[in-house]
Amino acid sequence: MSSGLVDVHAHLLPDFYVQQATAAGHAHPDGMGGWPSWSVTAHLDLMDRNGIETAMLSISSPGVHFGDDKTARLLARRVNEYAAELTRDHPGRFGNFVSLPLPDVDGTLEEIPWAFDELGADGVALMTHTHGMYLGDERLDPVFAELDRRRAVVFLHPTSPVCWERSSLGRPRPMVEYVFDTARTVTDLVMAGTLTRHPNMRVIVPHCGGTIPVLADRINEFMKLLLPLQQPPTTDAVQQLRGLYYDMAGTAFPRQVPALLKLVDPDRVLFGSDYCWTPAPLADAHIAAIDAAESPVDGTTWRSLTTVNATRLFPGRRP
Repeated sequence: MSSGLVDVHAHLLPDFYVQQATAAGHAHPDGMGGWPSWSVTAHLDLMDRNGIETAMLSISSPGVHFGDDKTARLLARRVNEYAAELTRDHPGRFGNFVSLPLPDVDGTLEEIPWAFDELGADGVALMTHTHGMYLGDERLDPVFAELDRRRAVVFLHPTSPVCWERSSLGRPRPMVEYVFDTARTVTDLVMAGTLTRHPNMRVIVPHCGGTIPVLADRINEFMKLLLPLQQPPTTDAVQQLRGLYYDMAGTAFPRQVPALLKLVDPDRVLFGSDYCWTPAPLADAHIAAIDAAESPVDGTTWRSLTTVNATRLFPGRRP
C-alpha cells in the first residue's frame, strides 16, 4: 500500500528539452558527463518501488533561458504544457512546478497567469540565478509580488554559479557549487527583504538548505551589522529562514537533516528524491536511509511526517 509520499524535488527531462539545451551549448550540463535518461514509465516504476504517491515535476538546471528571451518564452511554454499533460494523463501521480523564462521579467509575468489559470500549476521552479541575476535583485520584485498575490509555492533549484569556471576546480558543479549557490540566493532573498515584503509565498529550499543551516547565525549577525537602521526593521534572518520549507533530496543522512533540525521545526521538512538527476539506484538508497532514520516527532515516521507537511502545501493532492 502506498505511503502517500509527495516528492517535491523530482525532474522531468523530455527529449525536446534535452535537444534544445544541447544545441545551446549544454552537452555536459553543469559539468556532468551528459544528460541522464528519463521516461514517464521509468519514473513511475521508481515511484511505485519506493511508495511515492505523487511527484512534483520541474525542469532542473540549466533551466529554459539560454540567452534569447523569445526562445526562452517558447521553451518555457512547451515544457509547462508538456508537464500539465502528464498530470492530466496520470491523475494523482504527477504535479507541476512550472518553468519561467527569467531573467525576462515581462515574459515571466505573462507565463505566470497562463501557468496557474490555464495549466493548473502547483507552483513555480526558480533557478538560484539566471545569467547572474540572483533572486534578491530588485528587478524581480514584480515577479515576487505576483507570486505573493497568488500565495504560490516557489521551489528553488541550484545552478552553476557565475564564477564556476574558477570555483568548481574542474569538478561537476552539483557536488559542492550547488549547495553554495543555494545559500547565496537564499541569503540574497533575506538581505533584500524579499521574503518579508512577500510573506504569502511558500518557498521550498532544496538539499536540506545546502549550507544555510550552518551559516544561519553568521548571516543573521552580518545582517544586523549591515542593516542596523532599516525602517521598518527587517525580520531577523534566522526567523526568515525558519519560515521556509526544506526538502531532503540528496544525502540527507547521517549529517544534513540533523543540522537542518537545529534551524527549523520538523513541520518544515519535505521529501525529495532528485530523480532523474539522482540515478535510480542512488535514489533508492537515499530513500532507504530516510526510512531507516528515526523521526523527530513521536508516533511518526519520516514518510508520514513529510506527507502531512506536503499536504498542507498542496491540499488538493491529499492521498
